[in-house]
Amino acid sequence: MRNIPSDAAERRARPAVVAYPTHSLPQPDLALIGRARQAAVLTDTVIVPARDAVTFHVPQGGFFRITSVGGPQVGDLNLWHAEDLSERFYSGKTRALHGTHLNVGDRMWSAFPYLRPMATVFEDTLDWYGTDADGGRVHDVIGTRCDPYTGQLLSGTSYHHCCHSNLTRALAEHLDAPVGQAEPHVHDVLNVFMCTGFTRDEGLYFMKASPVRPGDYLEFFAEIPLLGALSACPGGDCSQEHSSDTAACYPLQVDIFATPASALDGWTPAEPNTYDRSHGAGG
Repeated sequence: MRNIPSDAAERRARPAVVAYPTHSLPQPDLALIGRARQAAVLTDTVIVPARDAVTFHVPQGGFFRITSVGGPQVGDLNLWHAEDLSERFYSGKTRALHGTHLNVGDRMWSAFPYLRPMATVFEDTLDWYGTDADGGRVHDVIGTRCDPYTGQLLSGTSYHHCCHSNLTRALAEHLDAPVGQAEPHVHDVLNVFMCTGFTRDEGLYFMKASPVRPGDYLEFFAEIPLLGALSACPGGDCSQEHSSDTAACYPLQVDIFATPASALDGWTPAEPNTYDRSHGAGG
């Protein structure tokens, strides 16, 4: 270690500054969304088998609910615009705007150049969990998704039911396309129900047993027409590992709700970002 400078304490004591102040960030109208939810009608239910993934569609202005069934289970969620796969969930910018874990009222934002809300977290039965003694919280936008490439890198293993692989196969089936064509569209996820944080000593990403139990759910309002893909993580509740054929794993359920147009009076759909790309990046 280099010699500690004389002003080390002063440098460390400088105040933290929030990188993206969000006081001007458009806020969802949760009261209006709540009224729309009361009028919404269940139109479809999809079961995600353990160690597998499925796709689903949600109409704009509708809702989708992810529910734990059978036992404690973590899920990895991808979202795309239903008619344009180039508009997809941007976990990094979502993290910068809302923090490492999502709560009710937070939004899942789409990638450049669109950068608009795709879905708003509307209900969460795990909102009681808060922050535990280890700094763990639920529903993170930190982790990238378990994948076979990192497993090969770290341990020389070839595991074919990682969330990345599951999501890729599910999207390929939906597109009726080769896996290699679908894979580039699979992206960093919202880790639904997953309990994670960073160690205080080294800042390493950790996971611990999810507090989710059968009947717990996370529900979203669809700001745009959505194609979703959800993987039931092979790590189960992720209490030990996240790529495993031995961990106890359970299905997840996705319920889709459509909202009558009359119940959305007063709601304005989000438009793509208004930045003029002709004067800068992308021009």
